[in-house]
Amino acid sequence: MASETYMTFTEHLEELRWCLLKSLAAITVASGACYFFSDLIFGFIVAPLRQNLQPGQSLIGTGVTEAFFIEIKVALAAGVLFSCPFIFYQIWRFIAPGLSGSEKKRVLPFVLFATLFFVGGAYFCYRIVLPVAFQYFIEQYGTMGVTPAIRIGDYFSFFFRMVLAFGVTFELPVFTFFLVRLGIWDYRFMLRSFRYAIVAIFIIAAVLTPTPDIINQCLLALPMLLLYVASIGVAYVWRR
Repeated sequence: MASETYMTFTEHLEELRWCLLKSLAAITVASGACYFFSDLIFGFIVAPLRQNLQPGQSLIGTGVTEAFFIEIKVALAAGVLFSCPFIFYQIWRFIAPGLSGSEKKRVLPFVLFATLFFVGGAYFCYRIVLPVAFQYFIEQYGTMGVTPAIRIGDYFSFFFRMVLAFGVTFELPVFTFFLVRLGIWDYRFMLRSFRYAIVAIFIIAAVLTPTPDIINQCLLALPMLLLYVASIGVAYVWRR
């Protein structure tokens, strides 16, 4: 029987340090390349808001250096998105020592699915959630008789938090894989908890949905339910 080698705690910390440094280097390189296209990327980012602005409503800048720093932040956000496959690869390299021999070879499926789920969550937020949210928020200005002039810094912060939150949320099947392999939960527990998961998902959808109607809440809750069902399938396939 082949002997297995185990990493010490110090070796784990050293491996984590190198994974973080390599990820930061990848983000830096990607962000540097994206900086030259920051104006185009910013136009893409503000599209969900601009399609809901009425005549006389606009985005504004209130600081001398605000536009410059927004370009840097836009390039950094784009750099994180474009380098996420490499980041997920580094995550795999760090956790691979805790997996079995056959599982260590599944790096390509992990990187592929983790990237697809993250980008899918971000795209869902961009195409579905944000337009509905901005339409509601702009209408609230109208009911108050106020003409909105939205700062680009505030808009970018809101946009980035929302997109990042949905990207991470859509990683649920990937997280489930590792929790199952670590023995923290299994598909039986997820099936028993399904009714509670439905309640929790609709509560989360109600909190995230800016409009109070049931249609938009279901629009957000349905993908989350599908992700939970997919996670049960992942837990069943990769059960111990």
